Amino acid sequence: MTAQAHEHPRRATGPRLAALSLLVGNLVIGLSILGPAGMIDPLASDLGVSVTRAAFLITGGAVVLCIGSPLVAAATATMDRKLLLAGAMSLLALCHAASAIAGDYTLLLAIRLAAMLVAAVFTPQAASAIGMIVGERERPGAIAFVFLGWSLAAALGLPAVAWVSAEVGWRSVHWGLAALSLLAAAMVVASLPSGLSNARMSFASWNALLRDRLVLMLLAATALASTGQFVVITYVGPLLARMADADAAQIVACFAAFGIAGFLGNVAATRIVGRAGAFITSMIFFGLMVIGASIWSLGAGIVVFMTAGAGIWGLGFAASNSMQQARLAAAAPSFSGAAIALNSSAIYVGQAAGSATGGALFDRGFFHLMGWTTVALLALTLLVVAMTRPTASRV
Repeated sequence: MTAQAHEHPRRATGPRLAALSLLVGNLVIGLSILGPAGMIDPLASDLGVSVTRAAFLITGGAVVLCIGSPLVAAATATMDRKLLLAGAMSLLALCHAASAIAGDYTLLLAIRLAAMLVAAVFTPQAASAIGMIVGERERPGAIAFVFLGWSLAAALGLPAVAWVSAEVGWRSVHWGLAALSLLAAAMVVASLPSGLSNARMSFASWNALLRDRLVLMLLAATALASTGQFVVITYVGPLLARMADADAAQIVACFAAFGIAGFLGNVAATRIVGRAGAFITSMIFFGLMVIGASIWSLGAGIVVFMTAGAGIWGLGFAASNSMQQARLAAAAPSFSGAAIALNSSAIYVGQAAGSATGGALFDRGFFHLMGWTTVALLALTLLVVAMTRPTASRV
């Protein structure tokens, strides 16, 4: 892999403001992708569909994200990042406005799939863009900082979505996301330098990337972790209501514990990685997810234990993926946008597989088995990550 990203001396308003704007964009993307998990019961009730059918908004969207992320990365490699990312946010605003006025489930699903195709652009290309703006030494921390937007989506966004959808209605959530999308687009335009672009990806480049053992192992770990987590995450609200007779306030509190811990975990990762390196940091936070999911499963039926488990699990939720992105960017620096796009695809493969598996188990009443399925898959993920221990020449 010899092609290099273009060098761009112009730095507009500086890397800090650029990183902040990309963080806000990732906050919107995280809310757009995870949002249905916080409003499944109100949405299903309002539109007259089952919980598992409402959950297909996540499953179907994940399939689009999985396919769209690498295709978009290839198609837009040489496009100016400022125009690409601001345009994606603007189109996402239109999709959320359309979702807010959708008259039935079928129309909402169609809009959701279109929105996810637009969302496939942002996260990997934002990571690639900040990687071009900062130096190699600062890159892991900068990528982790930009990914804090996802942590904030889980920390503040999911509890807010759960509360607003229960109290005001799920349509209000989409109006709020439309406004946030426009704000993110304006911030990107104001802060990113012009002319940032990646090297064009040839067939040989994709082939080299997909034959890299470290890259493949990291992608496998991402897919396994995402699959395991979304067996439960998609159905957190309904599981708490049915297993522990949790009320709306307790469900919001559980989402808050998971999300706030996710934010704190990612902040901690940005500090640990500089001293311990991305591999050790990954092991720490993937391990925390195994511990948290185990506590959730052992304490199933008792709200306080399930919430405590969700909090410990949340510590690793965003931090582990930040480290995955940083390691992939370092493993394939010439094609970091494509490598991170493949990581996003692996996440979305897991979302689709996990939410579908969880739905099958949920429909059959196997609520406890859902938790233990998550534990098993996260433990397997930890083993795969352990097998990626760096050599002298790799990250």
